[in-house]
Amino acid sequence: MTGTTRSSADIEPRRKRILFRCWHRGIREMDLVLGTFADAEVETLSEAELDELEEIMAEHDRDLVLWVTGERPVPDRFLTGLFPRICAFTPDFSPVTAETFGKAK
Repeated sequence: MTGTTRSSADIEPRRKRILFRCWHRGIREMDLVLGTFADAEVETLSEAELDELEEIMAEHDRDLVLWVTGERPVPDRFLTGLFPRICAFTPDFSPVTAETFGKAK
């Protein structure tokens, strides 16, 4: 299971490939980050934004995770444009604890 919440049956081939690649990164954290973003935005992205997304997807997952989580500074080339929008879709990676559900240990 990919985690995607949308069907790709009704979108053009390039967008379908991008959606698939966003959910099949190799590192589950990046599946969630890019896949969640793609689910929400892939249909409305311009051709230039699709080019930019493919450029971002060409980066190593390990680097992307470090940039998205703030463990390393984001390279200047990604400070504007699509990358900040992708980061806005970043899921919460904090561990699930009893406090998360309002229960004391």
